[in-house]
Amino acid sequence: MTMNSISAEALSGIRVLDMTRVIAGPYAGQILADLGAEVIKVERQGEGDDIRRIGPPWITSTEGQPHQESTYSQAANRNKRSITVDFAQPEGAELIRQLVANCDVLLENYRTGTLAKYGLGYDDLRKINPRLICCSITGFGQTGPYANRSGYDYLIQAMAGVMSVTGHRDGEPGEGPLRVGIPVADICAGLYAAIGVLGALNHRNNTGEGQHIDVSLFDAQAATLLNTFSAWFNAGKELGRTGNDHPSASPYGVYPVDDGFILVATFNDREFARLAKAVGREDWLDDPRFAKNGARVANRQALSQQLSAALEGRSKAEWIEHLNANTVSCGPINDMQDLEQDPHVIEREMIVVQEHPVNGTVRSAASPMRFSATPVRYKHAPPAVGEHTDAVLGEWLGFSTERIAELRQRNVI
Repeated sequence: MTMNSISAEALSGIRVLDMTRVIAGPYAGQILADLGAEVIKVERQGEGDDIRRIGPPWITSTEGQPHQESTYSQAANRNKRSITVDFAQPEGAELIRQLVANCDVLLENYRTGTLAKYGLGYDDLRKINPRLICCSITGFGQTGPYANRSGYDYLIQAMAGVMSVTGHRDGEPGEGPLRVGIPVADICAGLYAAIGVLGALNHRNNTGEGQHIDVSLFDAQAATLLNTFSAWFNAGKELGRTGNDHPSASPYGVYPVDDGFILVATFNDREFARLAKAVGREDWLDDPRFAKNGARVANRQALSQQLSAALEGRSKAEWIEHLNANTVSCGPINDMQDLEQDPHVIEREMIVVQEHPVNGTVRSAASPMRFSATPVRYKHAPPAVGEHTDAVLGEWLGFSTERIAELRQRNVI
């Protein structure tokens, strides 16, 4: 029997208990679910994950009317099943321990030390399941002077340095620090959490041992500063805010054309040479202000004015076709409606459509991972709160209908 006939998904057979809320943790859980893990989302009774109420906008129900569940929550919870457990009650905490005994991975993003108060910390749980991989996602980590602080994406963007390089320069219209328009700190932490779990699973395959993984939004965001971090720590240079200009390359930014704007990106001298020829300005190649990238960065304002003048006379569509035909990186500045209609998005099936009995049609961005042997499958739309409590307790723990009814009557589930 071949491996492909045994497993059709990369993480088939892996069970994950997802005790996370909002974005970073749920996003990590969705990545593992997309890869084929069985992911059970543990939620608060009645209310569920806090992200369900972060709106507007609200998702449209099967009846075609908005209801009080945010579109935000649909972005990080597909391919999961949801159960509700009140682990503040001793019987609820015991249910969590029983579920942990039957799973491979626990994701949690409670404030440092919270789960330990209920006997659900890693030191407690590894006694039940030594093979358990527990990934804790917090704002600032399990140690350090900020460990007990809560941390949200916007705050982390500020504290980890992202906002110091995001926004227009001092003296320019609209100057001042800006946040990135997507929850980049949450996303990075979720990615690192998923990567960490995969690494720990391989270690367990080799040794049989589980382990604890400490991921913080603060650490994850700092780790993704890349050139910003390296410029300071290796050259003592603050890159600062540069608006739509790249701090180390030119021309690399937004330029006006007859009917709007395009993004032109040249990252080396070869690309610049192609751009110069494509816009009829080969004289730039002999101009000492522009011939080399360092000189172009120093003289970016003069070059920007000349490039803007050279781009007059054609539309966005015309320049995008012409520049790409000449191997110059160039593209439109799309909004969500543009993406929906983009032929590349459509051809690569980048929009996933799923149906839910209550929430109706749910659309989400497809996984960017395309496997030749174990493709991502989209099995479940993001679940309603507690939608699968009965099924999971029956499948994982063998509970009878009567036993489940008793637990529900006592508000344990």
